[in-house]
Amino acid sequence: MRKFTLGLFIIFLAFAGFSVQGQQQHTQSDYKKISLEDIWKYYRFYPQTVSGFRSMNDGVSYTILNKGNLEKYSYRTGKLVQTIINAGDLIPDTTSGPLLFTDYIFSHDETKVLLITKPNPIYRHSFWAEYWLYDLKTKSLIPLSKNGHQRLASFSPDDSKVAFFRDNNLIVKDLKTNKEKKITADGKVNSIINGAPDWVYEEEFEFTKAYQWSNDGQYIAYIKFNETNVKQCELTYYGSLYPRIYKYKYPKAGENNSLVSVHVYNLTSGITKSMDIGKDTNIYIPRIKWTQGKDILSIQRLNRLQNKWEILLANANTGTSRVLYSETNPYYIDITNNLIFTKDNKSFIFTSEKDGYNHVYQYGINGKQLLQITKGRYDVTDLLGYDVRNNKLYIQAAYSSPLNREILEVNLKNLRLKNISPRLGTNDAVFSSNFNYFINTNSTANTPQYITMNNNKGKELYVIQDNQSLKDLMTEYQFSKKEFFKLKTVDNIELNAYMIKPKDFDPNIKYPVLMYVYGGPGSQTVTNSWGWFDFVWFQMLAQKGYIVVSVDNRGTGARSEKFKKLTYLQLGKYETQDQINASKYLSSLPYIDGNRIGIFGWSYGGYMSSLCMTKGADYFKAGIAVAPVTNWRYYDNIYTERYMRTPQTNASGYDNNSPISHAAMLKGNFLLVHGMADDNVHIQNSMDFITALLKENKQFRMQFYPNSDHGIHYGRNTRLQLYTLMTDFILKNL
Repeated sequence: MRKFTLGLFIIFLAFAGFSVQGQQQHTQSDYKKISLEDIWKYYRFYPQTVSGFRSMNDGVSYTILNKGNLEKYSYRTGKLVQTIINAGDLIPDTTSGPLLFTDYIFSHDETKVLLITKPNPIYRHSFWAEYWLYDLKTKSLIPLSKNGHQRLASFSPDDSKVAFFRDNNLIVKDLKTNKEKKITADGKVNSIINGAPDWVYEEEFEFTKAYQWSNDGQYIAYIKFNETNVKQCELTYYGSLYPRIYKYKYPKAGENNSLVSVHVYNLTSGITKSMDIGKDTNIYIPRIKWTQGKDILSIQRLNRLQNKWEILLANANTGTSRVLYSETNPYYIDITNNLIFTKDNKSFIFTSEKDGYNHVYQYGINGKQLLQITKGRYDVTDLLGYDVRNNKLYIQAAYSSPLNREILEVNLKNLRLKNISPRLGTNDAVFSSNFNYFINTNSTANTPQYITMNNNKGKELYVIQDNQSLKDLMTEYQFSKKEFFKLKTVDNIELNAYMIKPKDFDPNIKYPVLMYVYGGPGSQTVTNSWGWFDFVWFQMLAQKGYIVVSVDNRGTGARSEKFKKLTYLQLGKYETQDQINASKYLSSLPYIDGNRIGIFGWSYGGYMSSLCMTKGADYFKAGIAVAPVTNWRYYDNIYTERYMRTPQTNASGYDNNSPISHAAMLKGNFLLVHGMADDNVHIQNSMDFITALLKENKQFRMQFYPNSDHGIHYGRNTRLQLYTLMTDFILKNL
């Protein structure tokens, strides 16, 4: 379960001209009122970003997608150097109009481009597409394959071949002969997958490509998933005479996983070799990556409880392996992409929480520690790159505060840190190939994305996108400020929170409050960053006379391993206590009506709002739960067991913190919403919760959406209808 973009959760207020009952004494300002149509029909508050950014090999230029064209710009000046592809010029023989592409992949020598067209989503990250091969020298345009849609296409290091995935097999196309060759042949739907992850790996380990070319192009390493013994789930899609049934494998907590194995195919000999990953089959292989050593593949191995992580080094020719690094943890270990093998093949760099915060370490290729590169009471949140020439590492970290993100340069000679992100707030960086420049995307709680080109000292060279038109719109609609504050629990634990007040806030008036919650492990809603959906929806709520509050409970991120992992084996227990304590604190404030506090959440937040409306029923008048987990027994095993172990070993942890177990405690007004084709949090969660509520003779409202997945957006006007429903519920019941 990965946290949604915050906007998926904000659901309250629309109806211009409606004033909250009891708030008639508010003065009516002249500023414009936000409507649901502004947000969900016309997308008036959507920020501008940069699409399709790639750094070119020369390190002095980059490419972006602009109005369907592929354009090349100078890092130094920001000026257009060349239109590499004019979309209007791409006229395939098979169509009458120009080819429209949504993304692209350069060959290593940048003379060819794979163009991605007609992407068709599968799950959260994966998609099918039609790939086209465009030769920039000859201007020839041909389909990558005429034998069906493709996935995960990539050039070989010498650009003579392209590998791709189709029908659960890996295929290599020789660009000189135009011949396709299957390098696996046993792929079968809901049985064997070669080179792409199964559903649960894609969702919880967050990757879609489970194969890699070796550095010299001699080999392709891939992970095979045998999901034969994984139990099957079914989704029903409506709209035809007979509903369509979609079947896929979904391993729930305590149930069988796919059996995984790692293989290396030799393109010269045509021989496939199996890599030794140990005798234990009840494991995960969340990553593979070629090292800088000749024919040496790194394989990350994680035990079923996810508290022992190892890096293996395997020989591509023999399949033999050895353990390079091993780490155990009393709780669990998060899998990330933070692993760099240095080009001299003498060391590797990675992140670990083993000193209580997430920090960067350098180990020798012999497995011995060389350096702890970063130290201190802050978490490193990403490795952005290693500049070999200058021996500098670039990282993102919650350095000044858990609310902020800075871009830091680390000099590996003396381990000095330098903040090269000049703006306070949340910063993210993408570096040029030579690390002389980086695009920095900055935002704060009250300002949208401000995108600049910076040199590696942090100096802003020019502005790429300032979102000034959106800022002007925010002024026109008189957005309120998001204000940060802290509160303490009964255990004297300090929690981060924010509050949005009505623009014409009067401390002598008692306001209703809507609390927005997510609360899952390592997540944050309280950050110094700008969100589209949540910020605009909460502004609408404030215009109607509500105060909006969000509190990051125990278990959330960027505040040390101890704070994040305190909820281990008891998901929901401490988080609910913290949200209840937050409601009590808010009730004590002179300008808040303690009898009119509501709560809303989606996904893990829906789980939290369900618990708060049952276990915390005395403190919340109304609540909305969208796509909630209602018992962790129903959720996938990688996510759930990471934090809860298995139901067989922790039954009380599962059941004591299930909303189903506390259905008899429900009070107030409760709205339950779910997409009927949710492949992530199955509608079973809501159905069984409803059964428990009916057994206790509890009144509630429910709304289900046919054909909609976890995001509930299938069909025209679905989101607008959903938010209208929930807005009306809040306005009537809070």
